[in-house]
Parts: sequence; structure tokens; C-alpha cells
Amino acid sequence: MIKNEAKSKNPLIVAIRELLEHRALWLYLLCDEAGKKGLKWEDFAPAAVKRCGLYQGKNLVKKGKTDSLKGLKKTLFSKPAQMVFEMDIKKSTDDELNIDFHYCPLVKAWQKQGCSDEEIARLCDIAMCGDHGIGEEYGAVLDLPKCIAKGDDICALRYHKNNK
Repeated sequence: MIKNEAKSKNPLIVAIRELLEHRALWLYLLCDEAGKKGLKWEDFAPAAVKRCGLYQGKNLVKKGKTDSLKGLKKTLFSKPAQMVFEMDIKKSTDDELNIDFHYCPLVKAWQKQGCSDEEIARLCDIAMCGDHGIGEEYGAVLDLPKCIAKGDDICALRYHKNNK
């Protein structure tokens, strides 16, 4: 059901994707081992991954010297990242950042492990907790109306500021 094939076969991009796949493999294996011990993935993994996102987000804000979502695009969703995930930047303002991802190396790693579509969707939800944490450090909320791990053709990341 999940379609996730990269268009770019550039050797450097492939090598970077393999590094990201390795990160996804760790997440899967940690969750799988915890499950064997009777722990539910959702009882521990989302909080840990969000802590990682909060840490990363704080460092990105510091590095970019701004909490503008344009700054997030510049520091995290740079040209190399855009190539790896085959991203299209749809909108980038101080208060809104919309990006479509056409490929996900994390999903590819879970597919290589033989994870079911249901497991891939759960793992993606957990992995996205990091992206939610990053957004929080920018004073933003992340919506994900489309997701490759759930059978959509893209991952549509939609960050928007909590302006009241």
C-alpha cells in the first residue's frame, strides 16, 4: 500500500539516505525490543523522540539566531535536505512553512525490515514527535495532512506560528 520510491539515484544522496535509514532502524529495533518486554511503543518512544526534537529545535533557533520559520527552512530544510527527501518548498514566511516531501528514507528503512504498513504508520507517528518538538521551539505547530507512511503520495509538513 505504501509507495515510497526515490527518483534521484545520485550516489552521494543515496549515501546520506542510508545514514537516515540507519537512524530509523534504531528506532524500529528499540521499539521492537521494548515490545518483546511488554512495553507499548507509544508509552515511551514519543516522549523520548520529542525530547530530541526540542533539543534539536533549541540548537537550530540558536544557530539561525531567529525563531522565524524562514530560519527553520534555512537551517533544517536546506538544499541538501531538500535533495535527500525530494522536497518542494511550497511556502516560506516568518509565520508559515509548508513543505511537501516526495520520498522518506525512514519509511524505506522500515520497509526493508519487513514492517507492516500499520507498524510503519506507528513508527512515523513516533518519529514525527521530533518534528513537533522542533516546531515548538520555533513557537509553531506542525500539521501533517498527508503522510507517505499512511499511504499518501507525499508528506505534507505544515508549520504555522501560534499567533493569537
